[in-house]
Amino acid sequence: MKYQLQQKIQDILDRCIDMTIATVRPDGAPQATVVSFVHDGLTIYFVCGASSQKVANIAIDPRVAATVTPPYKVWDEIEGLSIAAIADVITDAKEMSEIGGFVQQRFPQINQMQPVAADEIKFVRLRPLHVSVLDYSKGFGHADLVAIGANDIAVSSQSTRHRWLTPTAMPRQSNR
Repeated sequence: MKYQLQQKIQDILDRCIDMTIATVRPDGAPQATVVSFVHDGLTIYFVCGASSQKVANIAIDPRVAATVTPPYKVWDEIEGLSIAAIADVITDAKEMSEIGGFVQQRFPQINQMQPVAADEIKFVRLRPLHVSVLDYSKGFGHADLVAIGANDIAVSSQSTRHRWLTPTAMPRQSNR
């Protein structure tokens, strides 16, 4: 089960190019932003402006939440990840270069963009702590909650499914 869930998480990350990341503003209010991302296993990276609100928020409180959901046509195809993570602004030149390579590979259009000075951008790493793996093909609202440790699933703690809406109570959507 642990290996299957880890593969499922990586498969969903492979099929998504954008995520919503939520940070905490200095006044305690949440801020959600959509960013493009790359990943290496279960570790997620994104690049943003050095003076962005996200970077300022992470400097004060590194706890973040993120979500990714591949496209779907009907509810029983819904898959996604809800992630609780710690965010770190990367300062190591070697790691930034490696991530830059991941970004160029996943987003080749970046080569068409105007270059920016290194001090104008920040590379951010998300180290997931907990991931809720949504898979509605197993039932409406089905989710497996896992704890992450050292870029691997440490514990699969629970599976849940909403019982208040069952396939018999919900008309099946048509693909027309």
